[in-house]
Amino acid sequence: MFLGRFEHTIDEKGRMTIPVRYRDMLVNGAYITQGFDQNLLVVLAENFERNFQEISLMSSMDPTVRMLREKVFSAAERIEIDRLGRILIPGYLRKYARLESSAMVIGAGANFEIWSPELWEIRDAKLSDVAFSTELEKFNLSLL
Repeated sequence: MFLGRFEHTIDEKGRMTIPVRYRDMLVNGAYITQGFDQNLLVVLAENFERNFQEISLMSSMDPTVRMLREKVFSAAERIEIDRLGRILIPGYLRKYARLESSAMVIGAGANFEIWSPELWEIRDAKLSDVAFSTELEKFNLSLL
């Protein structure tokens, strides 16, 4: 499970170090893709490939399915961790997520997200908002 938040630098080639505690979970590889909130999503290879299988079974005659395939697969890249614990974030994904010289790495359970520090600050403020806390009540979760 991916937990916590970390700030990391991104070098001039687009490489970013993965938090040490995440690396063991990525031994079978992962995919990086666009998230839903101008962030990036890193998904374990087995989960991404399971989604690929499910999407592949959908009808190509449906224009929404075709758009889903384009959205998911045109914005995804397989990543590998180098010997220094870094991944390469492709330029088009850095541009999409407004990543420059630093990034916030955010644990999200089964995957993790990469945010620009500026956009994460806005998101984190929303997560702390009382109105959002009230909205969580509909999920009927008992959190400590």
